[in-house]
Amino acid sequence: MNPSHLCGPVLVLGSGLLGASIGLGLRAHGLDVVLSDPSPSAQAVAVDIGAGRAFDAAEALSPELVVVAAPPDVTAHVVAAALVRYPSAVVVDIASVKGSVLAEIQAIVASDATALDAVALARYVGTHPMAGRERSGPVAARGELFNSMPWVLCPSEASSAHAIKVAHSLAIDLDAVVFRFTPDEHDGAVALVSHLPQVMASLVASRLQETPPHALSLAGNGLRDTTRIAASDPTLWVQILGANAPKLLTIMEGVRADLDRLIDTLSAPTAPGARLDLAQLMAEGNAGESRIPGKHGGPAQHYSWLTVLVDDKPGQIAKLLTEIGEIGVNVEDLRLDHSAGLQVGMVELSVLPSRRVALVDELTERGWKVIQ
Repeated sequence: MNPSHLCGPVLVLGSGLLGASIGLGLRAHGLDVVLSDPSPSAQAVAVDIGAGRAFDAAEALSPELVVVAAPPDVTAHVVAAALVRYPSAVVVDIASVKGSVLAEIQAIVASDATALDAVALARYVGTHPMAGRERSGPVAARGELFNSMPWVLCPSEASSAHAIKVAHSLAIDLDAVVFRFTPDEHDGAVALVSHLPQVMASLVASRLQETPPHALSLAGNGLRDTTRIAASDPTLWVQILGANAPKLLTIMEGVRADLDRLIDTLSAPTAPGARLDLAQLMAEGNAGESRIPGKHGGPAQHYSWLTVLVDDKPGQIAKLLTEIGEIGVNVEDLRLDHSAGLQVGMVELSVLPSRRVALVDELTERGWKVIQ
């Protein structure tokens, strides 16, 4: 059991995917985790999978840390109530939008509607773990969900050094990679790298609703990669997009300008300059894609891809990867696809360009069919 940077107990308010995953991760460090959820069934499932013990209202609980894992539209009120109820605890939330949550908490303080005062805000830190799955609920929880994933700390000007340290310890105990942004910086960043991709994936996937099955049979990894996150929970995304609408709207207006430009060009694809404009649009995409951080967060590096056909039966992919390891080539990325109508799988591998030719030759010699 690894040592923990936290002492506990930790109270997790909300036992969905993220709340239960936090519980599982902290329990792996031996911490006392208490779970509370408005849904008795969700709380019971989280307890059953070992994410923590059930909250008991009769217990005189004095948590070191309260983690608010509530839906974004109620996060601020849950944070405010936790700050009042647990006056010695640090309170963090994990909502995916930070500016609107902080503004709502500040409004609650200013309204004098609760016993919450400005001093209590020193114990609050907004955070956002950039991790998740298409599936939701505690049954999808994984203690390793946050491993090596970004966890953003967004302290306000009122957040104390102690509160920030506790929030940092939570992320470290869950093996996340910690970043620090202001709430405004965070909301602008996630609008671009998270919320825009979700919207675009959903828009593309929506075009498939009336598509004949025989046309969809031609779909490959390009369509699957583009639309994968369109399977996400609509209810959650309604709240996220609404809370971050101003940041997202600015980016979407830029996308609309690009779409209008593309539509105008495609309306007369043989007109003078049309092909150049199409090439420029694609090149602009190349330039943007090249700026996405690569392996280990370092500069992006372009790898060479090759496809290996494997029989669609147990053990074939493991055998392929074992032999690649014996050859001494490191696989940088891997994707799986299936041949339409044939019992054959296609393993797409990316390797360093300098190793590609040797790998193709060696795999071919060993009897693998490589598509170049």
